[in-house]
Amino acid sequence: MTLTEKTTRHARALAGARNLLVNCAGVQPADNILIVYEDPGLGWYDAETPLFVATVARELGASVRLKQTDGPDNRLIDAGALIDEDCDCCIFFCRKGDQLRFDPAQVGCKRVMSYARTLDALASDYGRVDYRAMLALKKSVDSLLLKASDITITCPLGSKVSGSMAEVASPEEVTLLRFPMGIHMPVDASNFSGEVALARYLTPTGSKVYDPAWIAIEDCVMANLSKGRIDGYTGDDETIERIDRHYETVAALFSLDPGIVHSWHCGIHPGCDFPGRAADDPDRWSNTVFTNPRFLHFHTCASYPPGEICWMVLDPTILVDGV
Repeated sequence: MTLTEKTTRHARALAGARNLLVNCAGVQPADNILIVYEDPGLGWYDAETPLFVATVARELGASVRLKQTDGPDNRLIDAGALIDEDCDCCIFFCRKGDQLRFDPAQVGCKRVMSYARTLDALASDYGRVDYRAMLALKKSVDSLLLKASDITITCPLGSKVSGSMAEVASPEEVTLLRFPMGIHMPVDASNFSGEVALARYLTPTGSKVYDPAWIAIEDCVMANLSKGRIDGYTGDDETIERIDRHYETVAALFSLDPGIVHSWHCGIHPGCDFPGRAADDPDRWSNTVFTNPRFLHFHTCASYPPGEICWMVLDPTILVDGV
């Protein structure tokens, strides 16, 4: 990398860090910031980004502490133990933070979950597009979906699912801030029926940990969906058997109803990218590109969000009241 390239990368990373700290987290001078970061040796988050963001936060006048944590497991996370009592804002560069996104407990400080896992991601359009603009986009899409009387999803592999938005108490679906903002409000799938083309992989949602985390789908299979429930599959018998076995295994581990399709959403951030091939790590791939508009993401295998097994639909078309 040339000196010019290094200078450009630093300037872009600085813009991404300020976008996270100021536009998203609202960090003020004299704030106490805690950065909880995942062991870089696990391969999901790099070592550079938390340290870089800490440096920028200090330049903004904040006090910063860093705490390393291990990877996610299925033990109940004690948010109070993970987050220091006297911090004003906790920024997660770790998958444990993502597991806490539906945690109703309020621990007295602002919490931010970062999906920018590397300094390159933070410095890219993904990290630099103004958080406030992405939040405005999300709210606009939410408003359209909440008012819709008919929504239809199709894709090049033959998916066709139709339904309507169920009544929701509030579109504020999680209890922390997400950076970058990359998805609209998940849509309750209980009113949706049709067929969904399953291809490439079944992957985890990031909620719980299980093994195998994913299975490959070499022959496209159509999942028959009836009012938010899986009503069988159409396609290659051997592939269907493997899908059924995977669902049975995951459902048995956590005492879940494998037939439920809980909700869906698509990505809204075109800056989202995955370095490498999906086959390199289908779990990390799926849990990275879910904020890319080329993918629509179904949450299945549980009555709670976000379920435990996801379907990734490539290049969907979504018609909202015919538009």
